[in-house]
Amino acid sequence: MIVRILGEGQLDLTDADLGVLNEYDSALEAALDSANEETFREALHRLLERVRADGSPLPDDALEPSDFILPHAEASMAEVREMLQDDGLIPG
Repeated sequence: MIVRILGEGQLDLTDADLGVLNEYDSALEAALDSANEETFREALHRLLERVRADGSPLPDDALEPSDFILPHAEASMAEVREMLQDDGLIPG
């Protein structure tokens, strides 16, 4: 699956990564619900770090559709809320 991190580019992850990423996504949603900036920032950074660690970057000139899009590391709580779907940032 192809994941885009806004401002950074795209990474290719295996479908096996989806379950783990959904755990991080749930933690991010809980952090948003808490409205605690520090907890939110930490959850967002953990999610992005996991994607970067598990994913293989696509070349800059690759034009692949993204399965889902994640916010940049400095996104605000409001920006992330706008990106949320019914099941978080990561479907599944």
